[in-house]
Amino acid sequence: MPGLPIPVFGALVLLFLFLRLWLTQRRLGPLSILLAVCGLQALVIAMAQHYQVPGMRYVQPVTATFIPPLAWLAYLKTAVRPILRGDALHAFGPGIALTALLTTPAFLDIFIPAIFVAYGAAILIHAARGPDVQPRVSLESAELPARIWVVIAVALIASAFSDLLIVAAQAAGAEYLQPWIISLYSVGNLILIGSLSLSGHLQPSDDETVGAQPIQPEPDEELWSRIERYMADKRPYLDPDLTLSTLSRRMGIPAKTMSTTINRATKGNVSRYVNDARIEVAKRALLDGEPVTGAMLTSGFNTKSNFNREFLRVTGTSPSKWLADQQG
Repeated sequence: MPGLPIPVFGALVLLFLFLRLWLTQRRLGPLSILLAVCGLQALVIAMAQHYQVPGMRYVQPVTATFIPPLAWLAYLKTAVRPILRGDALHAFGPGIALTALLTTPAFLDIFIPAIFVAYGAAILIHAARGPDVQPRVSLESAELPARIWVVIAVALIASAFSDLLIVAAQAAGAEYLQPWIISLYSVGNLILIGSLSLSGHLQPSDDETVGAQPIQPEPDEELWSRIERYMADKRPYLDPDLTLSTLSRRMGIPAKTMSTTINRATKGNVSRYVNDARIEVAKRALLDGEPVTGAMLTSGFNTKSNFNREFLRVTGTSPSKWLADQQG
C-alpha cells in the first residue's frame, strides 16, 4: 500500500466536514447524511485496503451502495421536492447488495457499478436540464446548483469504472497500481462528492410545497402579462430566498407552466428573468449613490459572488466599472 494512508486522510476530512455542517445547522438533512456516508465509506476502504481489518473487504461493497441513492435523495430534497414516503424504496439497493454478498458475491461485480451509473445518470439527465426543473433552489444562484449536481453525477458515474482500471492494471502486469487506484480514484471521488455537497448553493428552501395547486390553463400571452404585472407590482425578486416553487405558489401557477411561459417570452430561464430584474434595481441604487454592497442587498442578492456574476452577465462589466462609465 502507499506509505501515505490516503483513505484515512480522506475519511478524516469528510467526517470533519460532516461534523462542521452538523454543528452549524443542527440538523441531519440528506446533504449532511451523504457527506457522513462518504466519510464512513472512505474509513471502510482504509480499514479494508490499508489496515487489512478482517471482514472489512466484505463490508466495503455493501456500504458503497448507500452512496448513489443518498445522492439522488439529496438532489430531490435540495432541488426538486421534499422527501416522500415512497422514496424509502431506494433502500432496496443496499438490501440487494447485502443479499448478493450472502448468496452470489460475483453478482456484486455487476450490481455495484450499475447502481452508481444508474443514479449518476438519473441526476445528470435531470440536472442538465437547468434551473427550471429545480424549483426548490434559490433563483439567486442561477445555474450554479445545476452545474454542481452535474459534477456530482459525473463523479458517481466515474466511480463505477474503478474496477475497470484495476482489471486494466492487472492485465498490464501492474498489480502494484491497484492500491493507488483505490486510494486516489475511489477516495478522490468520495472527497469530491462530499465536498461539493457542502456548497451553500445546494441548501434547500424551507418551502415544503411539492407544487402549486392546478389552475385553469391560460393562453401564454395572458399568463405572461399576468406574470409581468405581478413582478412589477409585488416585486418578489427582492426576496433573496425566492425560489420557483415559492413564486409558483404565490401566483397559483404550476411551476412547470410558469417556467415554460417565461422561457418562451424571454428566451431564457426563470432565474435569469428574476436576476435581470434584480440587476435593474441594483443599477438604479448605484446611480442613487448606494455603495456596491448596499445595491447588492437592496436588489435581493445575498452573496457578492452571485451579485457580481449576474451583474457581469447582464451588463458585461463589474458594478464599480459600470458606475464609473455612467458617471464619466
